[in-house]
Amino acid sequence: MSSAISIAIIGGGASAVCLIDALAQRDTPAGSLTVFEPSPHLWRGRAYQSDTTTVRVNATPDDMSVRAGDERHFERWLRTRDRIHELPDGVAGLDPQVGARFAPRTEYGEYLEQTAHAGLAKLRLRGWRVDLVSEPVTSASHAAGRAMLRTGAGRVRAFDYAVLCVGGDSPKDVYGLAGAEGFVADPYPITHKLQTVGPDQHVAVIGSGLTAVDIIISLAARGHRGRISLLSRRGMLPGVRQKPVHFELKHVTPERMKQLSQRQTSLRLHEIATVIGKEFADAGADLTAVLEEITGAHREHPVERLRRQLAAVDSPDLGLRILQRAVPDTGPDIWPLLSERDKVELLRTHYRTIMSLCCPMPPSSASELLRLADAGQLSIHSGLQDISAGPDGGFLVETAEQGFTADAVVNAVNASEGKIPFAAVPLVNSLTRSRIADRHPHGGLHIARATSRLAVEGRPEPRWYALGNIAAGTLFFTFGIPSLVDRSQDIVRAVLAHSQRVSSLNAERVLQDA
Repeated sequence: MSSAISIAIIGGGASAVCLIDALAQRDTPAGSLTVFEPSPHLWRGRAYQSDTTTVRVNATPDDMSVRAGDERHFERWLRTRDRIHELPDGVAGLDPQVGARFAPRTEYGEYLEQTAHAGLAKLRLRGWRVDLVSEPVTSASHAAGRAMLRTGAGRVRAFDYAVLCVGGDSPKDVYGLAGAEGFVADPYPITHKLQTVGPDQHVAVIGSGLTAVDIIISLAARGHRGRISLLSRRGMLPGVRQKPVHFELKHVTPERMKQLSQRQTSLRLHEIATVIGKEFADAGADLTAVLEEITGAHREHPVERLRRQLAAVDSPDLGLRILQRAVPDTGPDIWPLLSERDKVELLRTHYRTIMSLCCPMPPSSASELLRLADAGQLSIHSGLQDISAGPDGGFLVETAEQGFTADAVVNAVNASEGKIPFAAVPLVNSLTRSRIADRHPHGGLHIARATSRLAVEGRPEPRWYALGNIAAGTLFFTFGIPSLVDRSQDIVRAVLAHSQRVSSLNAERVLQDA
């Protein structure tokens, strides 16, 4: 590989940290790495910025490690931090119901920062030049076999490879409440944003996902006495994480899907179901119960679903655990094989339910929500139709069943369903105009599954890559650190292999010209 290799990372959040760590762990000759990140939350991103310790990650340390092949990397970091701060070993963030640790988000942000610094230091020791640029990349083009990036300041720089790590988006203001007194447009950092909420106010939280759970838990921790109303169209809370159990997938694996893809270009859902059935049968797991969990969620009141799932945290049945492992691990290999009709049907009918089960909350969070609901302080409303600012202050809420008023509204809706952050839209538009990328009908950009290269009309672009939610249309599941780690490995492997081929071809030309 040529020592002149230059790589640009567009975005400096968790996905960029995973990519940097993957690159730092490879024995590569010197090159240059440039990271473009205009926000003040370098390495932490929006989700893991400095905040209250009551807001925790929703996965155990083994699922939060950014080091490929080392599930205990984050756990060791936590133990070292505990010793430095003279904390009891493993106590901070311990969930007593499952005996597992769920670290505060602010601590995880610290871990991301330190891991990024360590990775960059390792690269520098090997002779790499590292640049951190606090400017956004606003447009891109391709010239003379290189990726040309233009920043907001108008500077243009050329790179051998560019990776889009643009992250997620802030909540969308669906009901046009921006500027209304009492409206919190983006709840992070919660410590700062909830200061405007009075302790006796009736608070309406728009959304019912993990961000909404963070808000409710934080309000309760602050001693909030007023009513809390959770508002959404479907009332679908995240599932409840069960006690960790070690097992390995045997049938629903990336390797198995690759074998099937070599035999046929597409699969129907019933063919996938056959493989899933074998997985459940071999594990002695109840497939019927999981299917009912997915298809019957709308028939159960959210509080009763929460109560039932909380009671099952110690269940020995592996059904939900298989689903939660298979979707992120193998979902990106299954999704491209499905017919377009099956994809549309799955997204329309079951996507949100599957995501709620595969991105569950810690049992301690579920217990607090149930306590608030049983006390009558928390109510969960589905069928949300409209929210508007009242003529004399406050907010008017309309659901399919009733209307009521609230004193404050906190926005926790999902980010843009287009999978492209608002700030990255100009960059993406330039990529599509330059025929470097195609938008995916299910969100984000088309990429090649094996390499995460941007693809135009099915043709991968070896100089351009995408990592994270912007690849969701192609990969289905892009949430969670393990997915980012796996795709980072794919990207680094593809970049280095392509660079080696280019170097070999250049060397052959030199010999021929000699």
